Amino acid sequence: MVAKNRKQTGKSPATQTDRDKSPLVSPPGKSNVRRPGRESKAFNSSHSNGLSGIRHKLGLTPSAVAKMGITLLLAALTGYLHWHHLSQLFENDRHFSHLSNLEKEMAFRTEMGLYYSYYKTIIEAPSFLTGLHMVMNDRLTEYPLVINTLKRFNLYPEVVLASWYRIYTGVMGYFGIPTKMCWSINRGEGLTPVDSCEGMGDPAYFYVSCVFLLNGAMMSLFFIYGAYLSGSRLGGVVTTMCFFFNHGESTRVMWTPPLRESFAYPFLVLQMLLLTYILRTRNPSRTAMVALGVSNLCFMLPWQFAQFVLLTQVASLFASYILGYLAASKMQSILVTHMITLGVCFILMFGNSMLLTSFYASSLVSIWVIIALRHRFAQVFRPGIVIWVMQGLAWVGSTVLLKFMLSTILCASDDAHISGLIKSKFTSYKDFHTLMYTCAAEFDFIELETPLRYLKTLLLPINMLVVALIAGRTVQDIVRFLRDGGQTADADEAAGSESAGKGELVYHSLQLVAFTVLAVLIMRLKLFLTPHMCIMASLVCSKQLFGWIGEKSKHQIVVFALMAIMAVQGVANLQAQWAIIGEFSNLPQEELLDWIQENTLPDSVFAGAMPTMASVKLSTGRPIVNHPHYEDAGLRERTKLVYSMYSRMSGETVKRNLMKLGVDFFVLEDSWCTRRTRPGCSMPEIWDIEDPQNVGKIPLCTHMSRNSRPHFTTVFSNDIYKVLKIPKATKDLR
Repeated sequence: MVAKNRKQTGKSPATQTDRDKSPLVSPPGKSNVRRPGRESKAFNSSHSNGLSGIRHKLGLTPSAVAKMGITLLLAALTGYLHWHHLSQLFENDRHFSHLSNLEKEMAFRTEMGLYYSYYKTIIEAPSFLTGLHMVMNDRLTEYPLVINTLKRFNLYPEVVLASWYRIYTGVMGYFGIPTKMCWSINRGEGLTPVDSCEGMGDPAYFYVSCVFLLNGAMMSLFFIYGAYLSGSRLGGVVTTMCFFFNHGESTRVMWTPPLRESFAYPFLVLQMLLLTYILRTRNPSRTAMVALGVSNLCFMLPWQFAQFVLLTQVASLFASYILGYLAASKMQSILVTHMITLGVCFILMFGNSMLLTSFYASSLVSIWVIIALRHRFAQVFRPGIVIWVMQGLAWVGSTVLLKFMLSTILCASDDAHISGLIKSKFTSYKDFHTLMYTCAAEFDFIELETPLRYLKTLLLPINMLVVALIAGRTVQDIVRFLRDGGQTADADEAAGSESAGKGELVYHSLQLVAFTVLAVLIMRLKLFLTPHMCIMASLVCSKQLFGWIGEKSKHQIVVFALMAIMAVQGVANLQAQWAIIGEFSNLPQEELLDWIQENTLPDSVFAGAMPTMASVKLSTGRPIVNHPHYEDAGLRERTKLVYSMYSRMSGETVKRNLMKLGVDFFVLEDSWCTRRTRPGCSMPEIWDIEDPQNVGKIPLCTHMSRNSRPHFTTVFSNDIYKVLKIPKATKDLR
């Protein structure tokens, strides 16, 4: 019924640049000096001779060009397949193409709706700069505060997409080219018909299409990454197959396109690919380091949690350095690149203090100092295990000390909840904010079913085998080093091809261990673990690790046999995803939003559950006092005041809390009063930790669901939502 013009890619101009930057082919050690008469040849040559000139300029043999072309072609194919897979799953789940604008906005629940609202603000503003000013001086998100949401919420993806959308629609409008197709949808069941649009001219369609295209490109990078790490295109095939076969454990972008990880993670893949190239190359060029820094920046800007991932990367690299697999000069170059990137990100984020007070920032400084003092360490401590342990202890101690010093000096407490969350994982500690995280399944420990799923697709056994082989060789190196009395060449001299080759494998193994620890502690972070396991699985094609199998043909037969066994459960997993058929509908919330739009003033202030407030702001444009972005200390305290409605406090106390925030209407949801994911995790039980003197009383929300008087007045009610109006007398006391 609708023509979907998705084949306009415009990729050809980037092809040459991609070739210049490709780490897949190492130029042979030949001179690049031009031969006499080359210019005239190029001028008079045919198309094929022009390509030959390019080939000679890059220092590539014909066979290398052919191999690189096949690799890029396969990478593009896997990228296309992943884009199509994501788009189809998203459409099957929500029937997104047939939703009205309001339904599309409601489909972006919780923080997704909050992020999308700023994209909507910019594209609906009179001009791009006006929209940018509005999001940088926002009065709607944390009324009555004026905040720079670009600083607080990592909104650069929305700014970029909004600018692209305005350019796209402007150019298409200038040439009179239609960009979307709209029709009327009869929803049945006595509901009024709605208008639905599909095409790149529809704001929501444009937004999700760009996200899926980016993650399609990510799969192309995965193929290149696997092929480069393993030294075989078959390794790229293994990586992408593992990703598809474990797709539900690898990503959630098909269900939650606007989340920060959807924009950030593809750049982490690029960053790690470039890092692998740098580790493998004896003397990496300045261009490679700049590319690493740019990809690092693109990973950090969209996502506030990027710093924790980069902390694990720096820690893994430092461990590789301590064991002698990474030269001190190269390690310092990587650290300086990270520092410069962090500084640029700090500036672009308008001085966001969470960046400077992070463990990541402190770790960069402490490791750099330790490496700078490496000769002093060598003078004081015996070579071997002693100096390794002392360097590790120095790193941990100085990082923690520097982090808390900076937090104290800068009076930063926005990341205090992270410390509480980590503390709760190892002790019985719990408070209101910690329970708000740990009671959500995605922040709990990893579920036991996850390793079983890895086992069924052979992802876990393959990784265990690969890591065991790398660990075995590493232990042999360590034993040999200790047997020789710690006598070895200087770390800077240890960057030969053999040591560098081992170093990249050691780093990837340590990074896998770090991601495993993160995933075990916080289930949501398995989205880093599973893709990295897919990358590590490519090493079954590595001659360096599995050359003992025999000749190339025998090795390939073994790999194909493994893939065939993986496919048994992997195909079943894909079929289960393809079988998900649904249609988004949320009539109670639609009634709520329509009522707010028609019966309240544009400056009426709302409070309620964080996910609902994001929808209220997005679809009605009303000011709200709390929202789902829980990483700010002030916002956490505001939300705590709002959620006192679900405590056992008196109605008068809660009314005063809402009065402090200047709230006009409170959106009450009975489900938040009764929902209990596990013992101790209902809202009244969470409040019992903070408010022990009222334990045993009936929660206020239960009273409000029966009769909101005398403290509030019910002005709207349906099966799910009840809107309570703050009495006029209370509002006057603001």
